[in-house]
Amino acid sequence: MSLFRDDGIVLRTQKLGEADRIITLLTRGHGRVRAVARGVRRTKSKFGARLEPFSHVDVQFFARGGELVGRGLPLCTQSETIAPYGGGIVTDYARYTAGTAMLETAERFTDHEGEPAVQQYLLLVGGLRTLARGEHAPHLVLDAFLLRSLAVNGYAPSFGDCAKCGMPGPNRFFSVASGGSVCGDCRVPGSVVPSPRALELLGALLTGDWGTADACEPRYVREGSGLVSAYLHWHLERGLRSLRYVEK
Repeated sequence: MSLFRDDGIVLRTQKLGEADRIITLLTRGHGRVRAVARGVRRTKSKFGARLEPFSHVDVQFFARGGELVGRGLPLCTQSETIAPYGGGIVTDYARYTAGTAMLETAERFTDHEGEPAVQQYLLLVGGLRTLARGEHAPHLVLDAFLLRSLAVNGYAPSFGDCAKCGMPGPNRFFSVASGGSVCGDCRVPGSVVPSPRALELLGALLTGDWGTADACEPRYVREGSGLVSAYLHWHLERGLRSLRYVEK
Protein backbone atom coordinates (compact mmCIF):
# COMPACT_ATOMS: atom_id res chain seq x y z
CA MET A 1 0.00 0.00 0.00
CA SER A 2 1.33 3.45 -0.93
CA LEU A 3 0.30 7.07 -0.48
CA PHE A 4 0.57 9.53 -3.36
CA ARG A 5 -0.04 13.27 -3.39
CA ASP A 6 -0.60 15.45 -6.46
CA ASP A 7 -2.57 18.47 -7.59
CA GLY A 8 -5.04 18.30 -10.41
CA ILE A 9 -8.20 19.49 -12.13
CA VAL A 10 -11.41 17.49 -11.71
CA LEU A 11 -12.55 16.55 -15.22
CA ARG A 12 -15.71 14.61 -14.42
CA THR A 13 -17.44 12.46 -11.83
CA GLN A 14 -19.47 9.24 -12.00
CA LYS A 15 -21.81 7.75 -9.43
CA LEU A 16 -20.65 4.57 -7.71
CA GLY A 17 -22.93 2.66 -5.37
CA GLU A 18 -25.16 4.64 -3.02
CA ALA A 19 -22.75 7.30 -1.72
CA ASP A 20 -19.47 7.04 -3.63
CA ARG A 21 -18.12 8.54 -6.84
CA ILE A 22 -15.39 7.80 -9.35
CA ILE A 23 -13.44 11.03 -9.84
CA THR A 24 -11.45 11.61 -13.03
CA LEU A 25 -8.64 14.16 -12.66
CA LEU A 26 -5.88 15.54 -14.82
CA THR A 27 -2.93 15.76 -12.45
CA ARG A 28 0.42 17.51 -12.69
CA GLY A 29 2.63 14.52 -12.00
CA HIS A 30 0.60 11.47 -13.02
CA GLY A 31 -1.48 12.62 -15.98
CA ARG A 32 -5.06 11.41 -16.06
CA VAL A 33 -6.09 9.49 -12.95
CA ARG A 34 -9.36 7.85 -11.93
CA ALA A 35 -9.95 7.32 -8.23
CA VAL A 36 -12.77 6.33 -5.89
CA ALA A 37 -13.98 8.95 -3.41
CA ARG A 38 -16.07 7.30 -0.71
CA GLY A 39 -19.10 8.93 0.87
CA VAL A 40 -18.89 12.12 -1.20
CA ARG A 41 -22.52 12.01 -2.34
CA ARG A 42 -23.83 12.42 1.18
CA THR A 43 -25.53 15.78 1.70
CA LYS A 44 -23.18 16.95 4.45
CA SER A 45 -19.94 15.85 2.76
CA LYS A 46 -17.54 18.81 2.54
CA PHE A 47 -15.05 16.42 0.94
CA GLY A 48 -17.40 15.86 -2.00
CA ALA A 49 -17.97 19.59 -2.51
CA ARG A 50 -14.25 19.98 -3.25
CA LEU A 51 -14.30 17.25 -5.90
CA GLU A 52 -16.61 18.81 -8.48
CA PRO A 53 -15.71 19.46 -12.15
CA PHE A 54 -13.54 22.56 -12.76
CA SER A 55 -12.07 22.40 -9.24
CA HIS A 56 -8.30 22.73 -8.86
CA VAL A 57 -7.38 20.55 -5.89
CA ASP A 58 -4.50 19.08 -3.93
CA VAL A 59 -5.33 15.39 -3.54
CA GLN A 60 -3.98 12.45 -1.58
CA PHE A 61 -4.40 8.97 -3.04
CA PHE A 62 -4.13 5.56 -1.39
CA ALA A 63 -3.13 2.84 -3.85
CA ARG A 64 -2.06 -0.78 -3.81
CA GLY A 65 1.52 -1.44 -4.86
CA GLY A 66 4.16 1.07 -5.86
CA GLU A 67 2.25 2.73 -8.72
CA LEU A 68 -0.67 5.12 -8.51
CA VAL A 69 -2.29 3.71 -11.66
CA GLY A 70 -2.28 -0.06 -11.37
CA ARG A 71 -4.62 -3.04 -11.36
CA GLY A 72 -7.38 -1.33 -9.39
CA LEU A 73 -8.65 2.17 -8.80
CA PRO A 74 -6.88 4.06 -6.00
CA LEU A 75 -8.81 5.74 -3.20
CA CYS A 76 -8.99 9.51 -2.93
CA THR A 77 -8.57 9.99 0.81
CA GLN A 78 -8.00 13.75 1.19
CA SER A 79 -8.46 16.89 -0.90
CA GLU A 80 -7.78 20.57 -0.38
CA THR A 81 -9.02 23.29 -2.70
CA ILE A 82 -6.34 25.24 -4.55
CA ALA A 83 -8.73 27.27 -6.72
CA PRO A 84 -12.53 26.83 -7.01
CA TYR A 85 -12.79 27.77 -10.70
CA GLY A 86 -16.26 26.28 -10.89
CA GLY A 87 -17.71 29.21 -8.94
CA GLY A 88 -16.91 31.62 -11.76
CA ILE A 89 -17.92 29.20 -14.52
CA VAL A 90 -21.10 27.28 -13.68
CA THR A 91 -23.26 30.40 -13.14
CA ASP A 92 -22.79 31.58 -16.74
CA TYR A 93 -24.02 29.43 -19.65
CA ALA A 94 -21.38 30.57 -22.14
CA ARG A 95 -18.55 29.99 -19.68
CA TYR A 96 -20.00 26.67 -18.55
CA THR A 97 -20.34 25.21 -22.03
CA ALA A 98 -16.88 26.45 -23.06
CA GLY A 99 -15.38 25.05 -19.85
CA THR A 100 -17.09 21.68 -20.34
CA ALA A 101 -15.59 21.46 -23.84
CA MET A 102 -12.16 22.24 -22.37
CA LEU A 103 -12.48 19.45 -19.81
CA GLU A 104 -13.56 16.97 -22.49
CA THR A 105 -10.66 18.02 -24.73
CA ALA A 106 -8.13 17.55 -21.93
CA GLU A 107 -9.49 14.08 -21.22
CA ARG A 108 -9.42 13.09 -24.89
CA PHE A 109 -5.80 14.19 -25.30
CA THR A 110 -4.72 12.20 -22.22
CA ASP A 111 -6.17 8.83 -23.11
CA HIS A 112 -3.44 6.81 -21.33
CA GLU A 113 -3.89 6.88 -17.58
CA GLY A 114 -0.82 7.45 -15.44
CA GLU A 115 1.27 9.10 -18.18
CA PRO A 116 2.36 12.66 -17.23
CA ALA A 117 1.01 15.39 -19.52
CA VAL A 118 2.37 18.51 -17.86
CA GLN A 119 1.85 20.89 -20.79
CA GLN A 120 -1.77 19.82 -21.20
CA TYR A 121 -2.29 20.17 -17.45
CA LEU A 122 -0.82 23.70 -17.37
CA LEU A 123 -2.91 24.69 -20.40
CA LEU A 124 -6.07 23.52 -18.67
CA VAL A 125 -5.26 25.33 -15.42
CA GLY A 126 -4.52 28.57 -17.31
CA GLY A 127 -7.59 28.23 -19.51
CA LEU A 128 -9.99 27.65 -16.62
CA ARG A 129 -8.45 30.53 -14.66
CA THR A 130 -8.95 32.89 -17.61
CA LEU A 131 -12.48 31.62 -18.17
CA ALA A 132 -13.48 31.99 -14.51
CA ARG A 133 -12.17 35.55 -14.35
CA GLY A 134 -14.07 36.60 -17.48
CA GLU A 135 -11.00 38.24 -19.01
CA HIS A 136 -12.01 37.38 -22.60
CA ALA A 137 -15.09 36.09 -24.44
CA PRO A 138 -15.63 32.42 -23.52
CA HIS A 139 -15.64 31.17 -27.12
CA LEU A 140 -12.29 32.89 -27.75
CA VAL A 141 -10.81 31.30 -24.63
CA LEU A 142 -12.08 27.91 -25.79
CA ASP A 143 -10.67 28.25 -29.32
CA ALA A 144 -7.31 29.37 -27.93
CA PHE A 145 -7.28 26.36 -25.61
CA LEU A 146 -8.19 23.95 -28.43
CA LEU A 147 -5.47 25.31 -30.73
CA ARG A 148 -2.80 25.17 -28.04
CA SER A 149 -3.87 21.67 -27.00
CA LEU A 150 -3.46 20.56 -30.59
CA ALA A 151 -0.03 22.21 -30.68
CA VAL A 152 1.35 20.60 -27.50
CA ASN A 153 0.14 17.21 -28.74
CA GLY A 154 2.03 17.55 -32.02
CA TYR A 155 -0.74 18.85 -34.29
CA ALA A 156 0.08 22.57 -34.47
CA PRO A 157 -1.77 24.10 -37.44
CA SER A 158 -0.16 26.64 -39.76
CA PHE A 159 -2.01 29.89 -40.41
CA GLY A 160 0.62 31.59 -42.54
CA ASP A 161 3.34 29.60 -44.29
CA CYS A 162 2.32 26.62 -46.39
CA ALA A 163 2.00 23.55 -44.16
CA LYS A 164 3.35 21.27 -46.90
CA CYS A 165 6.15 23.11 -48.73
CA GLY A 166 6.83 25.99 -46.36
CA MET A 167 6.09 28.75 -48.87
CA PRO A 168 5.92 32.03 -46.90
CA GLY A 169 2.40 33.25 -46.21
CA PRO A 170 -0.16 34.45 -46.21
CA ASN A 171 -1.51 31.62 -48.32
CA ARG A 172 -5.02 31.54 -49.69
CA PHE A 173 -6.17 27.97 -49.03
CA PHE A 174 -6.73 25.96 -45.84
CA SER A 175 -6.77 22.17 -45.54
CA VAL A 176 -7.34 20.35 -42.25
CA ALA A 177 -5.83 17.17 -43.70
CA SER A 178 -2.65 19.00 -44.77
CA GLY A 179 -2.07 20.79 -41.49
CA GLY A 180 -3.49 24.26 -42.11
CA SER A 181 -2.73 26.93 -44.69
CA VAL A 182 -1.48 25.69 -48.07
CA CYS A 183 -0.32 27.42 -51.22
CA GLY A 184 -1.92 27.02 -54.65
CA ASP A 185 0.58 24.34 -55.72
CA CYS A 186 -0.06 22.25 -52.58
CA ARG A 187 -3.82 22.66 -52.58
CA VAL A 188 -5.70 19.37 -52.19
CA PRO A 189 -9.36 18.46 -52.77
CA GLY A 190 -11.48 19.64 -49.88
CA SER A 191 -9.44 22.78 -49.25
CA VAL A 192 -11.40 25.89 -48.31
CA VAL A 193 -10.71 29.59 -48.85
CA PRO A 194 -11.15 31.32 -45.47
CA SER A 195 -11.00 35.08 -45.06
CA PRO A 196 -7.56 36.49 -44.17
CA ARG A 197 -9.04 38.04 -41.01
CA ALA A 198 -10.20 34.63 -39.74
CA LEU A 199 -6.72 33.18 -40.23
CA GLU A 200 -5.22 36.23 -38.53
CA LEU A 201 -7.52 35.65 -35.56
CA LEU A 202 -6.55 31.99 -35.25
CA GLY A 203 -2.87 32.85 -35.41
CA ALA A 204 -3.41 35.42 -32.65
CA LEU A 205 -5.22 32.87 -30.44
CA LEU A 206 -2.44 30.34 -30.94
CA THR A 207 0.30 32.80 -29.99
CA GLY A 208 -1.58 34.66 -27.24
CA ASP A 209 -2.10 37.97 -29.05
CA TRP A 210 -5.29 38.85 -27.16
CA GLY A 211 -5.36 42.45 -28.40
CA THR A 212 -5.93 41.22 -31.95
CA ALA A 213 -8.32 38.46 -30.87
CA ASP A 214 -10.55 40.67 -28.71
CA ALA A 215 -10.89 43.26 -31.50
CA CYS A 216 -11.95 40.75 -34.17
CA GLU A 217 -15.41 41.07 -35.71
CA PRO A 218 -18.00 38.40 -34.78
CA ARG A 219 -18.32 37.06 -38.35
CA TYR A 220 -14.60 36.25 -38.45
CA VAL A 221 -14.78 34.74 -34.98
CA ARG A 222 -17.53 32.37 -36.13
CA GLU A 223 -15.59 31.48 -39.25
CA GLY A 224 -12.46 30.82 -37.22
CA SER A 225 -14.35 28.64 -34.75
CA GLY A 226 -15.60 26.51 -37.64
CA LEU A 227 -12.03 25.93 -38.82
CA VAL A 228 -10.87 25.04 -35.29
CA SER A 229 -13.73 22.59 -34.86
CA ALA A 230 -13.02 20.90 -38.21
CA TYR A 231 -9.29 20.69 -37.49
CA LEU A 232 -9.88 19.23 -34.02
CA HIS A 233 -12.40 16.73 -35.37
CA TRP A 234 -9.89 15.53 -37.96
CA HIS A 235 -7.15 14.82 -35.43
CA LEU A 236 -9.37 13.36 -32.71
CA GLU A 237 -11.18 11.27 -35.36
CA ARG A 238 -14.51 12.18 -33.78
CA GLY A 239 -15.85 15.47 -32.53
CA LEU A 240 -16.44 16.67 -28.99
CA ARG A 241 -19.97 16.08 -27.75
CA SER A 242 -19.88 19.29 -25.70
CA LEU A 243 -18.98 21.54 -28.66
CA ARG A 244 -22.55 21.46 -29.98
CA TYR A 245 -23.74 23.40 -26.92
CA VAL A 246 -21.10 26.14 -27.05
CA GLU A 247 -22.44 29.64 -27.77
CA LYS A 248 -20.80 31.37 -30.74
